[in-house]
Amino acid sequence: MNLEKIDNSALFSDVKALIEESRENVAAMFNEESALLYWNVGRRISNDILDGNRAAYGKQILQSLSAKLTIEYGRGWSHQQLRHCVHLHETFPDEAIFSAVRRKLNWTNIKTIMYISDPLKRDFYIEMSAMQRWDTRLLQDRIKSMLYERTAISKKPDDVIEQDLALLKDERKLSPDIVFRDPYFLDYCGLADTYSEKDLESAIIAELAKFIIELGSDFAFLARQKRITIDNRDYYIDLLFYHRRLRCLVVIELKLGEFEAADKGQVELYLHWLEKYEMTEGENLPIGLILCSGKSEEHVELMQLDKSNIRVAEYLTKLPDMKLLESKLKQSIERARYRLRQQEENE
Repeated sequence: MNLEKIDNSALFSDVKALIEESRENVAAMFNEESALLYWNVGRRISNDILDGNRAAYGKQILQSLSAKLTIEYGRGWSHQQLRHCVHLHETFPDEAIFSAVRRKLNWTNIKTIMYISDPLKRDFYIEMSAMQRWDTRLLQDRIKSMLYERTAISKKPDDVIEQDLALLKDERKLSPDIVFRDPYFLDYCGLADTYSEKDLESAIIAELAKFIIELGSDFAFLARQKRITIDNRDYYIDLLFYHRRLRCLVVIELKLGEFEAADKGQVELYLHWLEKYEMTEGENLPIGLILCSGKSEEHVELMQLDKSNIRVAEYLTKLPDMKLLESKLKQSIERARYRLRQQEENE
């Protein structure tokens, strides 16, 4: 055999790919087994030793066990780690459910999510992390920025949330209520106290990667100031995106002031034009997102924008006090759910 004829670069690439694939498989197996180990340790401690006791006796047991395990196995079995194990089992007491979770997420993501007390909120982050492959840092950023509370799904009744999450879990189908959020954070744009719509648009384009991260990873940018012509009159769509999983065009219209009734008609015109001239086979109807600096909830409700496939959301160019934002979002969720209950009673 003539060794000079062997393509060393191709050989190296092939062997490297095999090694990397094997390492990934080993890492995935190690992650699943580690998570299962922690769950079993938590079950053993919680069910057979603590038996619901969380007082001084329980703390003493964990400290004693931690000391012995550390002597035997070295670092990694601290008192805090044992508490994580116990909490893990308490959060996911059903082994079958936990087995599904550990196959989707790494241990650090599981450890972050398991301290979310609301089951629906917890399921939201489990499925979104798995589908969009968030690393732990991004997951923590999403939780810190109250992504779940900013989505429309959080304002729905529990049974509707469960249905949407089931579709996400079983069929990997995203609903618009999961995709769109309110408000959007545009603090990275570096805008001064006074700015124009053109300034806002230019800042978004300059930081397009960050804007797409805030929108969601499935958005693809198509055009800025897209010209459309109707009856010899030119109109311009501020920003045009495509959402891969929703399989539809998304119009984003930027407004400096509060949302006004005329904004709906403007975006409806754009959506109907796109439906007629730009939709391709297999796509869903276009969706409009009006980003404004403020909005009246009653305006939005009375105009029945959801039936027009239009969303209205506020944008914030400066991050607010997060406690204040959390309080505001909780009030918004409560008001939305109250309105839905009122509608159901009237029907």
